[in-house]
Amino acid sequence: MAMPKDEIQSEMTAAWETYLAALEKSMDILEKDIQEAKEMASVCTAEWCDATEHTIDELNNALFSISEPRWSRPEDSKRIKLLKRRIYDLYVNYKGVFAQVS
Repeated sequence: MAMPKDEIQSEMTAAWETYLAALEKSMDILEKDIQEAKEMASVCTAEWCDATEHTIDELNNALFSISEPRWSRPEDSKRIKLLKRRIYDLYVNYKGVFAQVS
């Protein structure tokens, strides 16, 4: 039988991994949407722009408010740093699409 502390740590580690994976998946989806918008100007409606900017803001807030657990791995810190750089790049790409339709 696992000790409660070990079981709790295992659950927390699994939740942390799920959270980081969900952030990455969200960025993948957003990146795909922005790329499609570059190729099809008709996608770039005011509603699309508002929703996209809101999503970028939410992801940005989630990333920059992360308090890494002291037990997280060095790879996790690197992963978060890359995600922060990636959200910036997504915003730049979004602004490029927004400028095309404005």
